[in-house]
Amino acid sequence: MKTIALVAHNQKKSVMLAWVKRHRDELKKHQLIGTTNTSELLNSVLDLEVKGFGHGPNGGDILLAAQILEGKVDEVIFLIDAETPHGHEHDIQTLIRTCVLNNVPMALNVATADYLVKLNKSEE
Repeated sequence: MKTIALVAHNQKKSVMLAWVKRHRDELKKHQLIGTTNTSELLNSVLDLEVKGFGHGPNGGDILLAAQILEGKVDEVIFLIDAETPHGHEHDIQTLIRTCVLNNVPMALNVATADYLVKLNKSEE
């Protein structure tokens, strides 16, 4: 069982919701964590168990990076809104850099997220 982090910028929450709904059966086989708002949305609408760990702009991205450094996260699905500036852009870059340096797969869009799910299925 992998630990998969689910994160989405506000403008991508509906996209994340639709994506998780489409892949719900596969995702239920793994431990799911997410930033506070993303986890609350997924838990309430899809009745999933996504453990929240902090609001992104208030340090949630850094908390996720710390979990990656501790070896507690296997994959990150972070649907970013690349068209809107974010006040915590440095935190987002730190998270991306942490994934790269620790060889943790990270999807920043739906196409890559779909690919990670496909890989998870083939590993079973």
